Amino acid sequence: MDNLESQNLAVCFEDVAAAHDRIRNVAHRTPVMTSRTANDLAGARIYFKCENLQRGGAFKFRGAYNALSQFTPGQKAKGVITFSSGNHAQAIALAAQILSIRAVIVMPLDSPPVKLAATRGYGAEVVLYDRYKEDSEAISRKLAAEHDLTLIPPYDHAHIIAGQGTAAKELFEDAGSMDVLITPLGGGGLLAGSAIAAKALHPACTIIGVEPEAGNDGQQSLRRGEIVHIETPKTIADGAQTRHLGELTFPVLRRHVDEIVTVSDAQLVEAMSFFASRMKILVEPTGCLAAAALFSKVIPGRGRKAGIVLSGGNVDLKQSL
Repeated sequence: MDNLESQNLAVCFEDVAAAHDRIRNVAHRTPVMTSRTANDLAGARIYFKCENLQRGGAFKFRGAYNALSQFTPGQKAKGVITFSSGNHAQAIALAAQILSIRAVIVMPLDSPPVKLAATRGYGAEVVLYDRYKEDSEAISRKLAAEHDLTLIPPYDHAHIIAGQGTAAKELFEDAGSMDVLITPLGGGGLLAGSAIAAKALHPACTIIGVEPEAGNDGQQSLRRGEIVHIETPKTIADGAQTRHLGELTFPVLRRHVDEIVTVSDAQLVEAMSFFASRMKILVEPTGCLAAAALFSKVIPGRGRKAGIVLSGGNVDLKQSL
């Protein structure tokens, strides 16, 4: 066992359980849905954890509230800052509104308008940048230092990872053990938290992350045994346009995740259409990553009981129609 494998991880299941207690009266316990048509399509028994129906429209609210609710009085008085393409932005803004904390959000100029509007609607101050030319994290760190704000990154933070793991914890509690758990993968917060919950509750469960084809830095990282950095990928899965995994998320993925696969934007569109037409739910492209991999047989489903996290539902219908 090498040094990375033997080191203590930043988050353990006790942290996920504590986060669940912390958020249970604020976050929605989202439904677990099933579909015979989906089962027939994939050849599996699928249980969809519908985080598209979470407050703020995505699983991100879990981690955001878990993090901000642990602020000291001094941190609360000065405020929070983060950087995000949309869902973490909305989540931090909403959690900050609930907890009466000032929120500053660094967002790409080309963020979906619905996500920009929602973030501002929750009362956050939005700072725009060009995701292809500027570094959002560097901008955020500079503003944090200048205004004494606490930086809560989108995925590489112990409280964020623990909060995201509560979605998988609920899935196992509501639907029982799974042969395979599949989640979208951007920076790794959801997959890392889910893996920690899964390995604690059902150690035999296979854990798979799914990225867009254009942004397979996680897949490359797992294969090489080190964090791989890429250029900002061009994909409709805006929530997975990350350039690298986190220093905290990567060790969790390396220890607990069995495989990382990719799907095309076309496969994401097909999955979105399926959810809208057959299950009557709205799921954004990033939220469709896990399901698309199962529907398209990138991940074999035959005879397996599969847990799928539908991570978000923030779609701008004016742009989509």
